[in-house]
Amino acid sequence: MTETVIHPTIDNRPAAFTQAEIGWTPWLQPLAEEDLTDRHWAGLVDASRSKSPYFMLLARDPEILEARTKTDKDIFYNTKAGLPRAERELSATAASRFNGCIFCASVHSRFASHHSKRTADVQKLLDEGTDADLGSRRWNAVTKVSVALTETPSTFGVTDIERLRSEGLDDLEIADAIHGAAFFNWANRLMLSLGEPTPAA
Repeated sequence: MTETVIHPTIDNRPAAFTQAEIGWTPWLQPLAEEDLTDRHWAGLVDASRSKSPYFMLLARDPEILEARTKTDKDIFYNTKAGLPRAERELSATAASRFNGCIFCASVHSRFASHHSKRTADVQKLLDEGTDADLGSRRWNAVTKVSVALTETPSTFGVTDIERLRSEGLDDLEIADAIHGAAFFNWANRLMLSLGEPTPAA
């Protein structure tokens, strides 16, 4: 099947990292809601995601989308043990800031601010980049380790783990920091290759 390629003209395209809500538009044609089968709906996991052009594009491969979405939800919403939600979102924000994904950084920075009440520190990460001092050794460590994993996954190792452990993170918390950064290291690249950010609708 031949895909339709879209070349949108976007006025006021977001060019700076922000905690404000922004949009995203795909370069390929997403599925239309009326074309969704039961398998597509199952792949979306959450029916409200049918309103998102990103998820409707990924729904072209519902099996992979379902696995992706369940992994995402487990990393960020299953907080009965391990890292607090704010620091999971911080790891995703750091990876997104390093990779240059304005859309993902906007979403996860908002969550990091909401759950931590440290809006100024999160904004500093967006404004100054991943070398910024975020006001605590723990947050700086989560950011640095997230960037190390994002930049060159094959060199990530014991030194990075020990950096988190020295700031009091236990094994489950360390795993959560790694999962948040690793997932968004992949997700950023997917989103950046399929479309671009737009002003909020």
